[in-house]
Amino acid sequence: MRGGGESRDRKEGEASMTNMIEAAIEAAIVSVLMDMAASPDIEVRCDAARNPDTPSEALEKLAGEEDWSVRRGVAGNPSTPAETLGVLASDKDSSVRWAVAGNPNTPAETLRKLAEDEYGDVRHTVARNPNTPADMLGVLASDKDSSVRWAVAKNPNTPA
Repeated sequence: MRGGGESRDRKEGEASMTNMIEAAIEAAIVSVLMDMAASPDIEVRCDAARNPDTPSEALEKLAGEEDWSVRRGVAGNPSTPAETLGVLASDKDSSVRWAVAGNPNTPAETLRKLAEDEYGDVRHTVARNPNTPADMLGVLASDKDSSVRWAVAKNPNTPA
């Protein structure tokens, strides 16, 4: 009996140690990503903006960057908070709005706004997004841009 108890204690100790190591690694990754988000190097900030493990507070800060490529990285990041995606949906750069339109976590209300974008590429991407509400797909089905209509036809949520 005693041997079984020691084995169980050792396994529990190993599991505890593994959990501590995993937590330390995760904390180190978060720390590195926060440092990357604050880097003076634009490419490093772009990498942080695109990384799904970047903390939301860093993504929110990066969303306010002057450089469009950083904002586009945040817009396409599936970990970007919905509120930040809503702000980026009004970005002056169409490629940022395009990335928001293609983000799988963009809320329906934001997609509705982007469905009225002046650029066909943005509307096309909204029409492809599986989160676009069926009624909005119905509106996009009569878009002046044929690529938007094609994307509506391919969206599995398009009503028959």
